[in-house]
Amino acid sequence: MTIPKQYTLIHESDDVAVALAPLKSGDTITLPAGTVLAVREDIDKGHKIALRSREPGDMICKYGFPIGHASSRIEAGEWVHTHNMRTNLDGVLEYQYTPEAAGKLPTAAPGSPGCPEFMGYVRENGDVGIRNEIWIVNTVGCVNKTAELLAREANQTYAGLTDGIFTFSHPYGCSQLGDDHLYTQRILAGLVNHPNAAGVLVLGLGCENNNIGEFRKLIDPVNERRLKFLSIQETEDELAAGLELLGELVEYARSFRREPCPVSKLVIGLKCGGSDAFSGITANPLLGQCSDLLVGFGGTTVLTEVPEMFGAETILMNRCRDESTFEDTVQLINGFKEYYARHNQVVYENPSPGNKKGGITTLEEKSLGCTQKGGTSPVVHVIPYGGRVQPGGLQLLEGPGNDIVAVTALTAAGAHLILFTTGRGTPLGAPVPTVKVSSNTELSQRKRNWIDFNAGSLLENRSLTELGEELLAYVLDVASGEKHCSNERNGYREIAIFKDGVTL
Repeated sequence: MTIPKQYTLIHESDDVAVALAPLKSGDTITLPAGTVLAVREDIDKGHKIALRSREPGDMICKYGFPIGHASSRIEAGEWVHTHNMRTNLDGVLEYQYTPEAAGKLPTAAPGSPGCPEFMGYVRENGDVGIRNEIWIVNTVGCVNKTAELLAREANQTYAGLTDGIFTFSHPYGCSQLGDDHLYTQRILAGLVNHPNAAGVLVLGLGCENNNIGEFRKLIDPVNERRLKFLSIQETEDELAAGLELLGELVEYARSFRREPCPVSKLVIGLKCGGSDAFSGITANPLLGQCSDLLVGFGGTTVLTEVPEMFGAETILMNRCRDESTFEDTVQLINGFKEYYARHNQVVYENPSPGNKKGGITTLEEKSLGCTQKGGTSPVVHVIPYGGRVQPGGLQLLEGPGNDIVAVTALTAAGAHLILFTTGRGTPLGAPVPTVKVSSNTELSQRKRNWIDFNAGSLLENRSLTELGEELLAYVLDVASGEKHCSNERNGYREIAIFKDGVTL
């Protein structure tokens, strides 16, 4: 029998289509040219069906680009996956800068009547926050439990006076060498300087490598009303002393009130986790649409997960605004491949088992879907791990694909909130609001306590333009405090720091 609308063809030149519902052997589908194709075997929802025969070694295209090659003969109508397709990826490559025009962006200038606004907190140094929280930042993992006790008592003592008092446990800050020690310091310094925190208590032990004296060098100059320090080896009663300092920070935080701010002040992190075959068709393109809108209004968006750019990196490279940014992007990509090589790992050890179960076969396929979160805007800057964003435009941030490490890096870089797409679902939350965008409607309905926004409606005749504007409106509501994400409601806030070396 013929089943209409059972598949989607992403690009007219593709060799495969994606099943929108399970296909059974013996079904037929009608291709855009009117050709009727017989389904040769059962194919799960989200998986690929061959539209034409392929010989071993032939390239297989999806999204209009190769996602690998046939490892055995594939007949039209057969299932295409790990059993008959392989990646094309290898090691470090040489690249040629071939600039391409970026997409057409909105024309309203920042601050003009056509530029959207949100209600934010303007800090003394001119930064803008979207939450008025107090953060406890630990210089070393040894004080994690002390920080948790302080946060719990402070939230009871000062309930309702701020948007909450939070701490983020981690195992580092001592016995680290070289880059690992510097990475820890940079990430923690990024948290200390984050504008969503009206006040920060830096909590140290006293004997750690990253002691308060050394750590201060990364965060000076210090606003002593906003930033307090406590080394607990030097304190008789660390809980009493810490609670008193937190009280002073709460009083300081109460001096801030929400006020109108142009959307050009917003910094949005872009992340995907637990992708399925629809992530690159719905949720990630939706983030790209929203990113283009924000960038067009002068805002800043940040794309990370460097290993999930492999195979799609030239798309980003050719959108670099100049040759210097292109060279930085080449170093970003090849530097991460060299990191894999140092550890004797192949660069294509991805997708994850969950990705494969959802229909993603190769890293190129995953990357071509993932990079769509960056929309069509020019790439204006490349940020090293632990670095900070520069105002305005789409930027690339050095970091791995690991969800907790990536959202931590985005937060430390200055992201006010993170748009996080998922096809499999996850409760994970960053220290900042983490908007979960589902790639399919079934997930949004089944995990309502995790999912904030459903991109699956793009498969139900909603337009990308319309839904992109709706997502931007949702982002502005979150930024204004009118909505809270599932991670905030559930209390899910975590950090993890990248590690590449020796621990003493």
